[in-house]
Amino acid sequence: MATSTNDSGSGDGFVPFFRRYTKTWIHAVATAGLTAFGTLTIVHRWFVVLALASYVVPPVVLYLRQARSARDRAGDEDAAASTDRTDREPTGRESEAVGARDPARDVDREPKPGTETEPAAPDRAAAATETGERDEPAGTDEPVKSAQTAETAETAGTTATDATAGLSETDESTSTGARPDESESEGEGESGDGDRTEPVGWHPVDTPTEATLRDVSVTKTGPYAVGDGGVVIAADRGGGRTVGGDGSDDWTVVLADGPGAAGSDLRGVDATADGEVVWVAGDSGAVGRIETETGRHTDYTAPDDITDNWLGVAVGGPSGDETVLLINGSGAVCRGRYRDGEPSWDDPVKPGSGSSLSGVALADASVGYCCDTNDGVFETTDGGDSFARVGIDGADGTLSGVATAGRSDCLVSADDGVVHRYDGSTWTPERVSDGALSGLARRTGDDGDGGDRDGETIACGAGGEIYERRGATAWERVDADAPGSLLAVSLAPEGSLAVAVGEDGTAVERRGGG
Repeated sequence: MATSTNDSGSGDGFVPFFRRYTKTWIHAVATAGLTAFGTLTIVHRWFVVLALASYVVPPVVLYLRQARSARDRAGDEDAAASTDRTDREPTGRESEAVGARDPARDVDREPKPGTETEPAAPDRAAAATETGERDEPAGTDEPVKSAQTAETAETAGTTATDATAGLSETDESTSTGARPDESESEGEGESGDGDRTEPVGWHPVDTPTEATLRDVSVTKTGPYAVGDGGVVIAADRGGGRTVGGDGSDDWTVVLADGPGAAGSDLRGVDATADGEVVWVAGDSGAVGRIETETGRHTDYTAPDDITDNWLGVAVGGPSGDETVLLINGSGAVCRGRYRDGEPSWDDPVKPGSGSSLSGVALADASVGYCCDTNDGVFETTDGGDSFARVGIDGADGTLSGVATAGRSDCLVSADDGVVHRYDGSTWTPERVSDGALSGLARRTGDDGDGGDRDGETIACGAGGEIYERRGATAWERVDADAPGSLLAVSLAPEGSLAVAVGEDGTAVERRGGG
């Protein structure tokens, strides 16, 4: 089949040729001649003819020479290709189209039942030969119709003359339509199988509320957050069982106005060790229990007829054998134990002087800590039945939150940007930020991403900052791009997921690594 070209025989026309020609030294010389002869027109007007000729003649001659060379080579290659096909032409029954299948071979290639297979690469190539078409290469402007066409176009773009040496590479690129900026994969940022790669680091996420979110707890199935007006929201992050979750990235509303539909602000949320239950607590004695698998929630507001504003909640133990601690502004801790489908509540106790409690955390059903606004930190080893003061002496800021991963492993944040670390006998202050710290989360052991076995701690600030500390390394500020102030942060029991929440429905997540 003859090579297809346009009327000029150059393969791409005079205009593209002239654009490339203007970048060569020949064009520069012609332009200089045009200028020189044009200047001499003041001596005699007929110099204008020489000026125009010096500029017009060179590109016309070069274009015609290149077009003739391209046609000569195309004719030679077509003749050679025709001769080669004649020598290989089969006779008799063998004169069927090249690539026709042998039924016997088709039997051998018959796929097994229940197995999906793609045609082998040679079969696809043969089918393309029969139709005279090939798959369009990535980054080309037009499909290549045959192997001879591609080869001829490449040859036509590489004229080996001194006059067009500067055009050779450009011509070759134009013949295939390849562009340097299209050499990169169109799927950048996606995995090889077409699935989008999980974004690494902290990222803002949309939530279905504009209410201030005051606390968050990341369970094995995903995070739960609570806030003003009694809102409870959740998102599925791997278990497929979170209430309202459908496996997507969307947060959904679990409760719009809190347990009992009273609309009281919620200030605390925490989950059982197995992540199958979360407890929420807040103003006017609001208390609720939510089963993450079924979505069933139960209102336990005003435990033991106490309608205080609960400022936080901590949960220890597995579902069905739960220990629950509630703290209030009078410095009291109310302990509940959930057994046989019902909670029982003890009389509140005051670990300290009666100053408002600002944080509470349980490492398990027995060991936990709470802190108050008067530099008091208190330890329990019997699930909140009793407390002993363990610090802090000489803290400059007001304590704002507490986190623990077990006995003699306690950290307390303050509104002067300092985190105080307790190892069972000594408190060590660590400067983390120049601003107030509003939330703290802690866990020990392998973080699932190669993290230090000593675990990880995360703090958040009222200015939207996030600070991370892995093992014994120094604290590091990370870019979370939070659109609002952050009030609380939580780490998943394992893996890399972490979530921080704050004002106006703000939420940021760390997924796929820190």
